[in-house]
Formats: sequence, structure tokens, C-alpha cells
Amino acid sequence: MSVTITMPQLGETVTEGTILEWVKQVGDTVAEDEIIVEISTDKVDTEVPSPASGVLSEILVGAGETVEVGTALAVLTGDEGATSSDESDQPSSEQPEPAVVEVAVTESAPPTPAPAPAPAAAPAPAAAPAPVAGGDASRRGVISPVVRKLAADNGVDLALVSGSGEGGRISRKDVEAFIASGPAAAQPAAAQAPIASAPAPAPAPAPPAPMPQGAGSDVQEIPRLRQRIAGNMRAAKDTAAHVWTSVEVDFENVERVRQNHRASFKAAEGFSLTYLPFIARATMDALHAYPVVNSQFDLDANSWTFSRFVNLGIAVDLNQTGLVVVNVKSADSMTLTGLARSIRSMAVAARDKQVGPDDLAGFTFSITNPGPFGSFMSAPIIPVPNSAILSTDTVTKKPMVVELPDGSDAIAIRHVGYLGLSWDHRVFDGSTAVLFLDRIKQNLETWDWEQELS
Repeated sequence: MSVTITMPQLGETVTEGTILEWVKQVGDTVAEDEIIVEISTDKVDTEVPSPASGVLSEILVGAGETVEVGTALAVLTGDEGATSSDESDQPSSEQPEPAVVEVAVTESAPPTPAPAPAPAAAPAPAAAPAPVAGGDASRRGVISPVVRKLAADNGVDLALVSGSGEGGRISRKDVEAFIASGPAAAQPAAAQAPIASAPAPAPAPAPPAPMPQGAGSDVQEIPRLRQRIAGNMRAAKDTAAHVWTSVEVDFENVERVRQNHRASFKAAEGFSLTYLPFIARATMDALHAYPVVNSQFDLDANSWTFSRFVNLGIAVDLNQTGLVVVNVKSADSMTLTGLARSIRSMAVAARDKQVGPDDLAGFTFSITNPGPFGSFMSAPIIPVPNSAILSTDTVTKKPMVVELPDGSDAIAIRHVGYLGLSWDHRVFDGSTAVLFLDRIKQNLETWDWEQELS
């Protein structure tokens, strides 16, 4: 009896995943609920347990490949099935050995063209089809879109790359290793272009020489989280028509209440009362007054969604290793203290890697908080399909003109900060952005925050 393991639904908004690594290999015995594979989505990396016990008899999707939810990933068999599977695999296990020999010949061929390009040009095309013609041709030809794009972006001929995967399949790491080989990787291309010209290959090694970027350079593989951030940020900038607007806020009213409740709040909750919950609470009111700012806009789908609730996204810094946005669900129904608790707990969970895909998706409006790091003004990137994102910057003491009870003006030292709004001009216009920010400003400066904390 066999069990097919499929790509799981790792979150409501997750439609596909990339295989990071198979923890178990073909022939390994797997217990139910034992981790069998690591999968990366556009939200988070996840370890996936086995749905049943058995022997991993076949891996259908290799590391580095991206597939949709529901796609068959591997096959588990029982003890009886494992025996027959091992026997049936015997012929195919003999076939990879010649294939490996062919690959070894292919690897030795590329260095040959350097001294003699003309003779090398003929064997190169002959050597490339050899692995494909072998018994493992079907697996070598299974190449993920990620691998194909990486090869195309770097001008790599996949026929020249040795596959380390099952049946000679080429993975992302194989292409990266080929690229990292430097001049050796570039040489076949130089040899094929000027077939009849011997001098052409000579200058070819010269351009790759600067690739190390100096003896002191440290070239590293880009972490998966940074890859996701880079892709999401670029897609957001390419999609939304970014505009930035800011207002100056007098936080003296908030600061006074913070100081009054500072000790008691920390004693009761176990953490400090910062400006962020006050800003979040004031923002919830403003989003209800201007619901278009809380809308999701999808021009391609001709869809404009107005949410009757606010799921608040809070950007969380992972100790300078990356950034994730956690979802504080139904934030508009929370009190000031409730918001402070939820923001704190979600941030801690994110830093401890205890959040799932649904914790990082579904927010309708978000706040990023670079203020604690000392920022003056910030213009963040909108997390599309959201329509805007609010930035809260450092609150500092500054001299301000204030109006006294008798109507006269005076200069006073106040706690002042700036709120910046990056908004999508496709969705609404400048008047809405300014009115929305002014609503938050007025809430922060005039609300009875003592009552909020009582």
C-alpha cells in the first residue's frame, strides 16, 4: 500500500511552495509526523511532517523546484511495498552509474576548449545530449522555473551543467555552483561564438577576472528571507503608484499619560508602554472615517475590496536579518491595552520563529515603526494589494509655538514626532491622504488617553 504526499495548503493565501530540502531520502524509513521535507512559501519556511509511516520509495519533486498546492511530492510505501520497490529500483540504480560516467566526461570536456577551441566545439554538442539519452533522461529534463530563470539571467547553458539531483536532475545549487566556477563556466560560450577564430577565446578569460570584486570581497548566497523581501518590494514598487505625505504631531498629551502609567503598566503587562499602541489606536478610528485607505486594490482583476474590519499589519525587525509583517486580526475592535498586548505577542512570536503563513498574511493596513532606531522621516513601500502604509518615526523634544488659554502664543518644549503615509495614487488622491493623517494627528493630540487606559 502506498501513500502520496502532496504540497500542503500552508495558509489561506498560499498557492504554491518551493522545496528547500528533503530531510528524508529515497529508501529511508519514515515515522508518522516525522519531518520529511522543508518547504518555502512567499511568507515563511515550514517543516512538513509525514502523514503516515512507511518507506520513502520515490521523490517526485526535487529541491529548488516550485509547485502548486496539491501537487504530488513523494510516495511512501509500507514494508511490503518497500521490498518490491527496492527490487524494481535495482535496474534503474544501475543506470545512473553510466549516466554519472557520461556527466564526468562532460565535465572534463569544457576545460579542453581553452587550448584548442575548434576540436572542443564538436565534442561539446555530442556530450551534452549524452546524459539526456541515458536512462535518467526524464529526471534530468525536469527543471523548475526558478532554475531556468537563474540560468537564463546568467547566460548558463543547462546542457553543460552537471545535475546532482536524483537521476541527474539539475537543481538551483548546481547552477549556482556552475556560475561560481567563474572562467570555466564562461569558456564554453566563448568557444561556441567564434568557432573558426582561434584568437577569440584568448581575451574571453580576461572579463571574468574582475568577478571576485577584489581580494577582500566576501561573496555569500542570498538568504531565502532576503530573496522574498527583495521580490516583494520590487513587485510592490512596480505595481503601486507610490506617493508620500507626512504630518507633524505634538505627542505631549500622549507622553504625559505614558509617564503617569509607565510603572503600573509594566508591572501588570511585563513590557513597556510605547507610543506605537497609541498611534495604532488613533489609526483605527481614522480608517473607519476614511475606509478607502483600508481597501485592497487589484487593477488587473478589476477588483476593489472595502473591508468592514481592520486587520493591522505590524512590521517586525528580525534583529537586522530581515523583516516580516505580522497580522493583528480585528485590531479595530481592541482597546489600547489590547492592541499593546497583541502587537507585543505577535512581534515576540515572529522573532522566535513561531508564526505560520496565516500570521503573515491577510492584513488590510499596516504600520512600520522605525522610530525606536532613531529615524526622522521614512517613506516605506506599500505592501500591495493594500492601499497605504503608515510610518511612525522618532519622538523627540523640540521647541514649539503653543497657544495659551488666553489666546496668546508662547514657545514651549514639547514631544514632537512625524507620521508618514505612503499611499497608492491609483486608489485615492492627496486630499484623502492629508485628511486621513490629520485625523490621526488630532486623535493623538486631543483624545482623553487617561480614559483609554482606565
